[in-house]
Amino acid sequence: MTAHIIPITGAELSPLLSPLAADILTARAPLLHKWIEEHGSPLHLVLPSELKANVDALRHVLDGRGVGHAIYYGSKVNKSSGLMQAALRAGSGIDVSSVYELRDAVKLGAQGHDIVATGPAKTAQFHDELVRIQALVSVDSPEELADISSRLPPEAKQPVLLRLQPKGHEKSRFGMAADTVRACLSRIAADNRFRFDGIHFHLGGYRWQDRAVAFEEAVRLIEEARTIGFSPAMIDIGGGLPVQYVSEAAWEEYLQRQSADDYRTGKVPASFYPYGGPQSAAAWLRCFLGALLSSGQTIEDYLKQHKLTLAMEPGRSLVDQAAISAFGITRVKDLGGGNGVIFVEGSSFSACETWFASEFMMDPILIRQNNQAPAGEAFRAYIAGHSCLDEDVLSNRWLSFPHAPEAGDVLVWANTGGYQMDLLENEFHRHPMPKRMCVTKSAAGELSIYPDN
Repeated sequence: MTAHIIPITGAELSPLLSPLAADILTARAPLLHKWIEEHGSPLHLVLPSELKANVDALRHVLDGRGVGHAIYYGSKVNKSSGLMQAALRAGSGIDVSSVYELRDAVKLGAQGHDIVATGPAKTAQFHDELVRIQALVSVDSPEELADISSRLPPEAKQPVLLRLQPKGHEKSRFGMAADTVRACLSRIAADNRFRFDGIHFHLGGYRWQDRAVAFEEAVRLIEEARTIGFSPAMIDIGGGLPVQYVSEAAWEEYLQRQSADDYRTGKVPASFYPYGGPQSAAAWLRCFLGALLSSGQTIEDYLKQHKLTLAMEPGRSLVDQAAISAFGITRVKDLGGGNGVIFVEGSSFSACETWFASEFMMDPILIRQNNQAPAGEAFRAYIAGHSCLDEDVLSNRWLSFPHAPEAGDVLVWANTGGYQMDLLENEFHRHPMPKRMCVTKSAAGELSIYPDN
């Protein structure tokens, strides 16, 4: 069987691809048909080596500046065990937000010192298992602190961070105002079963400038804690490091000229992820470290002077380029006027951005099942899933093709590892859960594929 890639006519938002992803989608494209025949559609291909490269890129920035650091992989971003294992092998810790993520991390060999637990609604069982291994816990509220205290054994020395709700973010349901953090410090001071390790915050959005402002508020609390006898060692800035899915130029051009006619819904989504932002995660981190505090010091210099560890929980940015999702085409329905709908074997629960009233703004890649382009004129279509829900649409954006795709062809979305491919996956209509397969490449250039269990 042969296959070839058909670029979308006048491709507007072509995905940026790592060398490994590009190899799979070009020279190795025939394998995608074979793998879908063997494992079903949709098929998620996980590329663990990309996660290690992303950890290494952040570590290179931090090590190069002599900043102590703790990078925790935000495992909520993807259900892949292969990616969690890749994070541990890369020397990253794991950020867990449920007892189930914790158990998976422990099963893969994570120790207590490898784990930080974030999130506001930890259960008693979750707390018990965290305490048992002395994992670092980010405490979201005085109520959570009391819950943990009630469950600690007399000999405990439980490490905790206190989660700050920075000024200007009062509408968030996460974290505590500074005065409440101070009250928690007083409570910890009276209970020697706790060890106060530092301040944590996590903001929405992707601006390093906002993190720099919040960092300064955290600094004030760290210094106050020292005056009352604590020895905090860490400021944790959470996640939100950006990913570049498409080129900045293509993204800005598209945003400038898009209109309601570009979407089958007849309206432009109210918001998008910044798919073509100006910075990589590493460049973002360099800017953050160079930000000036009111003292005139940079964040980098402050961390080094006070021997503080900079912690973070990147999720999306650590799985940048670490997965692709392939959907077999089952039918192409002509809607007249050169328009159509392409039905794929799979659903938008496996490509879920449309469920958040937005769009996954990268052009999919069409891989033909043979080298013969079909007859016919240019064709415009949106992409729909196989369920009975009218809202089951993978792309409301009209996509243009030089010729109509055919049943048996494959549509591939690149870079789906970050919340896209499995956040909402389920067994609707009793379809089995899509398969995840890890793909690795040997030094000799051979690809291996194995189940991501």
